[in-house]
Amino acid sequence: MMLPTHVLAGMLLATPLVRVAPELAPVGFAAGFLGGLVPDLDMYTGHRRTLHYPVYYSAFSVPALLAAVLAPSTLTVGVALFLLGAALHSVSDMYGGGLELRPWEGNSDRAVYDHRRETWISPKRGVRYDGAVEDLALSVALGLPLLALVDPPLRAVVIGTLGVAVVYAALRRRLAEIAAAVIPLLPSSLDPYLPERYR
Repeated sequence: MMLPTHVLAGMLLATPLVRVAPELAPVGFAAGFLGGLVPDLDMYTGHRRTLHYPVYYSAFSVPALLAAVLAPSTLTVGVALFLLGAALHSVSDMYGGGLELRPWEGNSDRAVYDHRRETWISPKRGVRYDGAVEDLALSVALGLPLLALVDPPLRAVVIGTLGVAVVYAALRRRLAEIAAAVIPLLPSSLDPYLPERYR
């Protein structure tokens, strides 16, 4: 799934705070956003392996959530929502396409790495690939309730994220073609810095 879908899903995890602890809701929304974002910071260094931990983020989020429920504070809620967002991101990547330049071709058997079992989890392709129509629809479905729940500063973040989702979905297939055309023109000294799927 594309990054906007992940960050909006992370933010949506904080919606119960609007009712139960509205003073902590902004922290929860921000932490969920960051949790949805951080796993994809490994885009150029072992994507879906270096910062994606479907088992460990999920395991650590349980005691963090318990701490947030028993002793709600900016710290406990922030940590819990960050870990939940990162867990959701890492787990949901297995329901998308494979780890390849053109995931719509379905040639990759790698969705996300399971560090506990030391093996790749194969893609389930519920969302065919990042930026597919169903991925955009999911982003919109996640973003609409957030627009009604968050205050203006965070509302701008949601609107901006939805804008990125629309542009990325519109250009996704062209971006793969552009990358395939440009990469052979790059100097070989850049090869170590290119993600494996671009080679």
